Amino acid sequence: MAEQQTPSAENQSSSTTPVSLTLLDPDVLECPICCEPLKVPIFQCENGHLACSQCCEKVKKICPSCKSPNGYSRCRSMERVIEACRVSCPNSKYGCKENTSFGNRSSHEKQCLFAPCFCPVPLNDCNYVGSDKNLRNHIRAKHKDHVIPIVFDTPLTLVMGSSEKIVCFQEKKDGELFVVQAFRKSYGLAVSVNCIARSAHGLGRFSCCMDVIIDPCIKLKQAFTVREIQKKIHEEPKDSFMLIPSHMLMLTDWSFGIDICFSRGMDSFIRA
Repeated sequence: MAEQQTPSAENQSSSTTPVSLTLLDPDVLECPICCEPLKVPIFQCENGHLACSQCCEKVKKICPSCKSPNGYSRCRSMERVIEACRVSCPNSKYGCKENTSFGNRSSHEKQCLFAPCFCPVPLNDCNYVGSDKNLRNHIRAKHKDHVIPIVFDTPLTLVMGSSEKIVCFQEKKDGELFVVQAFRKSYGLAVSVNCIARSAHGLGRFSCCMDVIIDPCIKLKQAFTVREIQKKIHEEPKDSFMLIPSHMLMLTDWSFGIDICFSRGMDSFIRA
């Protein structure tokens, strides 16, 4: 009777210890049709051309490369490779320590707590980038004289001149950052309000109510949901803004006052 051999400790260790590899061409792990990371199930045609399950349906199970049927035969070897691959988050330099499967990389990136946010303070010498939590601490440590402190549900008055283009606010307790930007156009002034935070937070955490005072007889009032963005915008906004017509601003040489109030949730709409 043949004696069964027990694998040595060295062989056991080599078979279970992760190995670091350098992938010279990351495209080999992407679907050649949609160019997105391959996910299980993965299919191959009779000539070995790969496709993800969604693309198989899109191309009606006909391989775009060789016109042979695809979507019926699984490529088990590539599925094992994909499931075994782990990639570090691109936000690791900002503090993220997550290692995710290659196929779920994009899902993690959309929800990553360490998505980079850029300092909005209008100083040419500040190029700080970090997670929204670290950015809040950076503002308190380096720019407390360049931001206006606010308290939720407490209105304050802001005077904006013709040269004023950006004003930064920071909530006193939790440190959320808000940016008011003015974009001057021939037809008027677009005043936007955004929160600097990782986009995964979603829309609806904050709202804002603005009363624009041109003179005692001309006032505009608007409430809107505050968008969350990772960096201040550099072009005219498409939403979450107030438009002040140019014919009104000409009365005051494009200078005006704003009564502004930030709130959590939708409280600003109740106030408006």
